Amino acid sequence: MIISETENKQKQKNKNLFYGNVILNKLKVTELLETISQTNTIVQIKEGIDRILEIIKNQKNDIIGILNIDENGGDTVKYSKNILIENLNQIKEAQTIERAKYYIERLLKSINEIKTSKINDLNLNRWKEYHDIITDSLWILDKRDNSGAHNAGYWGNFIPQIPNQFLRRYTKQGDWVLDPFLGSGTTLIECKRLGRNGIGIELQANVVELASKNINKEANKFQVKTEIIHADSTELDFKKALKAKNISSVQFIIMHPPYWDIIKFSKEEKDLSNAKSVEHFLQLFGKIIDNTYEVLDKNRYLAVVIGDKYSQGEWIPLGFYTMNEVLKRDYILKSVIVKNFEETKGKLNQKELWRYRALVGGFYVFKHEYIFLFKKGKK
Repeated sequence: MIISETENKQKQKNKNLFYGNVILNKLKVTELLETISQTNTIVQIKEGIDRILEIIKNQKNDIIGILNIDENGGDTVKYSKNILIENLNQIKEAQTIERAKYYIERLLKSINEIKTSKINDLNLNRWKEYHDIITDSLWILDKRDNSGAHNAGYWGNFIPQIPNQFLRRYTKQGDWVLDPFLGSGTTLIECKRLGRNGIGIELQANVVELASKNINKEANKFQVKTEIIHADSTELDFKKALKAKNISSVQFIIMHPPYWDIIKFSKEEKDLSNAKSVEHFLQLFGKIIDNTYEVLDKNRYLAVVIGDKYSQGEWIPLGFYTMNEVLKRDYILKSVIVKNFEETKGKLNQKELWRYRALVGGFYVFKHEYIFLFKKGKK
């Protein structure tokens, strides 16, 4: 099928109609919507909304005609075009005048007021615009983010989308984020991207060097601080170590420990991947939960990314063992997230082999890992 140049232009025009951003003059839009809201019939309201929709339809750029900033100046606000159209259509489709006026009032708030919580910078009056923030407990992520300083060169590092999602929902710009299993630096790279200060602890000297190189590659447009400490998280006095860096506390902790001995990361005795048993693994992990407890502010969050293990014909629920270890402390469980993974380095190009092994051994091939979200301060 051959598409003409005219058809292509029309398709692009239709696309531009709904996507991108528009710049609104707050005063003019507010006056217009308030005038529409003061009308006496639902028909008049719908006619007024139609006029605004027609202005948007006929615009030639990202400035909405009579709604844009004029020669006298005025405060402006950037607004998602498709969300604006959606909100206007919601007003237009209201069945009663009371409901239509309620939707107008809600739109006015989204234009003129910023509503944030104590733990993040999300404007809840504009919540529809955060379409890329996941709120479901099943995360299907096709591929890792390899942009900027991110790379998959370190065996066992997690995908950047995980810290990205959590930092946006559970921290504000300028907050401190702690990663006691720094690895190649994924968390601190995301901290720099999102304007959060980050501190990471790493056991191996060579990995500290790798992380430092990776993190330094990322631009620091928010001028945040990133600190790396070469230490053993099972033994470190976190409060003392943070005080030495002039950090009184942190507002979020994210942990991605080894999945016991699936990958041997070092020969260090205190490396969790060298634990002699699952009980020993949990004992070491529990020490890190205890060591980091005091530095996390009350009512703030801890995320743990962990997978299970299969050994000698038995599925070992390492994830849930780890979850229970945290719950022995002063934390409450907020969410259990299941995240898919399509292929690990250990199973690279071996899908058919693992399918055969599953059929022979009577088990199911791992396709997921867990992310447990906890909140500090149940007492």
